[in-house]
Amino acid sequence: MRETITHTQRLYDGRVIALDVHDITLPDGAPAVRERVVHPGAVAIVPLDAAGNVLMVRQFRLAADRVMLEIPAGTLKVGEDPLVCAERELQEETGYRPGKLEPLGGVFVAPGYTTEYIHLYLATDLTESRLPGDEDEFIELERVPLAQAVAWTLDGTLIDAKSVTALLKTARRLGV
Repeated sequence: MRETITHTQRLYDGRVIALDVHDITLPDGAPAVRERVVHPGAVAIVPLDAAGNVLMVRQFRLAADRVMLEIPAGTLKVGEDPLVCAERELQEETGYRPGKLEPLGGVFVAPGYTTEYIHLYLATDLTESRLPGDEDEFIELERVPLAQAVAWTLDGTLIDAKSVTALLKTARRLGV
């Protein structure tokens, strides 16, 4: 079932992604072409405060052309430990540092065309500790009861895949 890359051409090398076109050989020996968006990976965090609220972020997403409510997330720096990235992103986007970060697994965003893999975490024992955010991000913080956030994953209010997945994994872990 494995496809073999016979030639790669890099068409674009940007700040966050690269775009490669691969000539491949299919398992039956036939040639084909695949396009692949190369991404360093990311983290996404379900920050749960002592009152049982999820700290969510509201921001405009150009690719979706809408303002979206999501869990905090961010892109890994090359070679960065996902735990380190998760702690940093949480502080930048919410102003809170986790006392405890528990892995929830991870997800490939869209393995048909991108290498992006998102490491998912549950963050608890939060304390205020803000780091400066990215200059090009405009984020509003919103506290949502966990049960409400989970309900929104099921009724279509939340449509961001990383948020839906991480919230459902959190609900399962905590018995919500």
